[in-house]
Amino acid sequence: MKSREQTESKILEAVASIVECDGFEKLGINTIALKANVYKMLIYRYFGGLEELVARFIMQKDYWANTDTLILNPHSVGDSIKSMFRNQIEQLRTDVTLRRLCRWELSCHNASIDRLRDKREENGCNLIKVVSRLTGCSNSEVASLASILSASISYLALIEDQCPTYNGIALQTDKGWEQIAQGVDMIVDLWIKSIQEGKN
Repeated sequence: MKSREQTESKILEAVASIVECDGFEKLGINTIALKANVYKMLIYRYFGGLEELVARFIMQKDYWANTDTLILNPHSVGDSIKSMFRNQIEQLRTDVTLRRLCRWELSCHNASIDRLRDKREENGCNLIKVVSRLTGCSNSEVASLASILSASISYLALIEDQCPTYNGIALQTDKGWEQIAQGVDMIVDLWIKSIQEGKN
């Protein structure tokens, strides 16, 4: 790995560490430089400044902004969709920094968040178009289903720390989340079945 790539990686790792421990509110050029053990000028040289660095960091962390349409297998669309939502659950549950990012996004407004939302929206719409083409359903139908499922998963993951039980489901356990994942699977299976029955 080249020297610049190593330094950029150290800086981004420092951002992740600070966010995980203290949240986005504690981010600052001095704090990041100290944590990464680099000169402040390198952050400006490689990223342009704090806002650009934060934008780069959150862009690489967001699940839906980085989900590739290639994940959708034309021969098993339903399984591909279920896999996407299970991956969302896994990433939100295991990545403290991502959960902090989601909470931060809900609590403030700035250019970095605008860029993230634009990227997520662009990528999400591309995924919806591909699913629509593969299933023969309208974009609006796919978008409605995707929005309900992804938003539900995000909400439950974000309240997990403060809300141990939701509708009798133990949110702080793997068993509880497997129950939720199976519920998502069931919804997707029923939707795919209704499409197949409509074609017969």
